[in-house]
Amino acid sequence: MSPPGLRAALLSLLSLSVAVPATASDIIAYPETRRGTVVETQFGEVIADPYRWLENDVRGDPEVAQWVRDENKATDAYLDTLGSRAAIRKRLKTLWNYERYGVPRKRGGRYFYTYNSGLQNQSVLLVRDGLEGKTRELLDPNGWARDGATALDEWRPSNNGDLLLYAVQDGGSDWRTLRLIDVATGRPLDDEIKWVKFSALAWDGDGKGFYYSRFPEPREGADFQALNLNQQVYYHRIGTPQSQDRLLYATPARPKLNHRIETTQDGRYALVTSSEGTDERYELTLFDLADANPQPRKLIRGLTNEWALAGSVGSRFYFRTNLGSPRQRVVMIDVAERKAKPVEIVPQSSDTLVGASLVGDRLILAYLGDAKTEALLYELSGQLVGPINLPDIGTGAGFGGRVGDPETFFSFSSFAIPSTIYRFNTATRTMEAFIKPKLAFDPDDYLIDQKFYRSKDGTEVPMFVVRRKTTQAGAPALLYGYGGFNISMTPGFSPAILNWMEMGGVYAVANLRGGGEYGKLWHEAGRLERKQNVFDDFIAAGDYLISSGISAKGRLAAMGRSNGGLLVGAVVNQRPDLFAAANPAVGVMDMLRFTRFTAGRYWVDDYGDPAKEADFRILRSYSPYHNIRSGVDYPAIMVTTADTDDRVVPGHSFKYAAALQAAKIGSRPHLIRIETRAGHGSGKPTDKLIDEYADLWAFLGHWTGMSLPADK
Repeated sequence: MSPPGLRAALLSLLSLSVAVPATASDIIAYPETRRGTVVETQFGEVIADPYRWLENDVRGDPEVAQWVRDENKATDAYLDTLGSRAAIRKRLKTLWNYERYGVPRKRGGRYFYTYNSGLQNQSVLLVRDGLEGKTRELLDPNGWARDGATALDEWRPSNNGDLLLYAVQDGGSDWRTLRLIDVATGRPLDDEIKWVKFSALAWDGDGKGFYYSRFPEPREGADFQALNLNQQVYYHRIGTPQSQDRLLYATPARPKLNHRIETTQDGRYALVTSSEGTDERYELTLFDLADANPQPRKLIRGLTNEWALAGSVGSRFYFRTNLGSPRQRVVMIDVAERKAKPVEIVPQSSDTLVGASLVGDRLILAYLGDAKTEALLYELSGQLVGPINLPDIGTGAGFGGRVGDPETFFSFSSFAIPSTIYRFNTATRTMEAFIKPKLAFDPDDYLIDQKFYRSKDGTEVPMFVVRRKTTQAGAPALLYGYGGFNISMTPGFSPAILNWMEMGGVYAVANLRGGGEYGKLWHEAGRLERKQNVFDDFIAAGDYLISSGISAKGRLAAMGRSNGGLLVGAVVNQRPDLFAAANPAVGVMDMLRFTRFTAGRYWVDDYGDPAKEADFRILRSYSPYHNIRSGVDYPAIMVTTADTDDRVVPGHSFKYAAALQAAKIGSRPHLIRIETRAGHGSGKPTDKLIDEYADLWAFLGHWTGMSLPADK
C-alpha cells in the first residue's frame, strides 16, 4: 500500500502530458525524392506506387545508391544537433565491454564455444581439450573483413571432434559459404560449399562427409532479391569439389518446400523436415543410411503439425509436437515399424512446451510459463524426475547433449542479467555455474515486473516492465513488440536496453497475440484475418503504460524489428497520438508486394497472400506504406534498415520513409537511418551496433523528454 502523498502524486500522473517543443533544428529539409508514375489496379482498387523505383538493389542502381547517401546525410546532420549521441556512445561502449560466452558443445572429449572479450566486432570460436584442459582459439572472424562485417554463423564439430564444419556470413546476407578446419592443427581444408541458405549442418556417422541444404545458383545480379525456390539436400564427401556432391532429396514438383536435414547420433538415420512457409507445419522424410542407396520414406505426411526431434535411441525417435496438443507434448515413434504411430510419452501441460532434448538417458523439457522459462527432467518412460531449478525469472537456452552422456550446458539470462553458462548432469541432477561474466553494473539496481492488461476485445495480455528501482513514475518508456510467426518474446539481456534504463527510461515488452507464448491458439489469434488483434494488443499496452502512471502522454516510444517493424508502422498509422516517437526497424512495410522478394513468399502463412482478393483486402487495410494519414500529426519517426538486407529487402523501408517525408503529417522529423554492408541483424559488428543504438537513444530520448547526457 502506498503512502497517501505518493498515491496522490501517482494519480496526478495518469493525465500528465509532456510536450517536447520543436526547435529550429527539428525542421528538416528532406532530400528530394523522385515520384514515379506507377499505378496498378488490384481487385478493382487503384493502387499508386510512386516510389517503386526504390525497390531496386542499391548495388546495381546508382539513383538508389545516391538516395541512400542523401538520406543518411540528412539524418546524420539532424542527429548532430541533438548534442548527446557521443556521450551515449561512450557509455554504451563501457556497458558492451564485458566477456560473453556461448553454450558449449561437446564432441569427442572436446568442448567448443564462442567467446567475445567485449568490444570485438565478431565472437571467436574456442576449443577446450577436456573439461579442465587448455583453451585455445580455433577461429577468429575478426580478420575476415576490414569492416568487421563478415561473421562466423552456424558451426558443428564432427562426432569425434576432429573436424569443424562452419558457415561464413558476409555483410549480413542470408547466404552462407561452408568451410572446414582441422581441430587439432587449426589447418583449414580446401573444401568450399556455396549457395547455402536456411540450412542445417549434419555430419555422417564416420566423419567423412556431411549433409546440407542449398538453392540453385541465382541468375547474375539477382543474388539478393530473387525468390528462393527449389531447395535441395546434398551430401558432400570431404576432399571432393562441390560439383561432385550427391543429391539426396529434392521436390521439383513442389518447388516452394524447404528442407532441413539432421542425422542421428549413431549415424544410422537421416531425417529431413520439410516446410512451405513460416508456420510450424512439417512433413518428415526418413532415410536409412545403412542402405547402399538410401531411399526416402515418408514418416509424417501432410503439412499439418509441428515435429521437432528431441533425440533417438536406436529406432525409437522422440519428438516434440503439437499433434492433438496446441501447447505441445512429447511422443515416441519407432521407425522400425513400417506403419509406426506416435505413442504419447509426456502429455500436454498447462504451460507451453518450447524445447525438448535427450541427454544421457533422460529428457529435458523446457516450458514457457507466462513467457518465463521453466525446465523439467523426465525419464524416457514419461515419468517426472523433477524440476531443474533455474536461477531467477528469465530465459534458459541450450540443454543440448548426447545419448549416454549426462552432461549438458545451458545459458540463463534476464533483462538485468547477462548470459551465464551453467553445467548440469541429468543423472545426478547437480548444477554448477560454468562461466559467469564480470559486470560493470549491479543487477540488483533493476526491477522486473510482469503486468497483465486487457486488450480491445477483453483478452488479457502479459507485459514485462523493467526499470531501475529509482525510476520515477511518468518516465519515458520504450514499448517493444513483435507479435507474429509463433515467436515468443522472453526476458533477455541487452547492454543497449540497460543504457536506456540507466538514463531514466522504462523498457516494456508486450507478449502480443501472434507470438508463441501460449501455444498454437495464441499464435492463431494474431495471424491472417486476425492480425488486427496484434495491433490492438500493442496499442492497449501503450494505453496501459500511460494510464497506470508508469509512463505519461508524450513520453512513450514504440519500437519493433522485422515483423515488429510492420507492427510499429501499422500502429503509428492507427494511433499517431499515442506515441511521441517510433522506430520501425527492418520492417515489412509494403504488404501488397512482400511475396515478390527473397524469403517473402514464406510469410503468407502469417500474413496471407496479396494475390488472393480476401487476403488483399485485409493487407491493404493495414499496410504501413499505403495507410499514412496526411493531415494528422505523427510522432517523430526514425526508420532503420540496411542496404544489403536480403531477408526483408530495404525497399520496404525506403518506400515507407519516402512516403512519410512527402506526407503532411506535422513538423516532427521523419528520418531513415540506412546501415551499409549489414543485413537483417544477424552478424552485425559490435561497433555498428553501438553506433546504431547511440543514434536511436539520442533520437527517441529527445522526443520522449528524457534527460540525456551532453556531449563534451
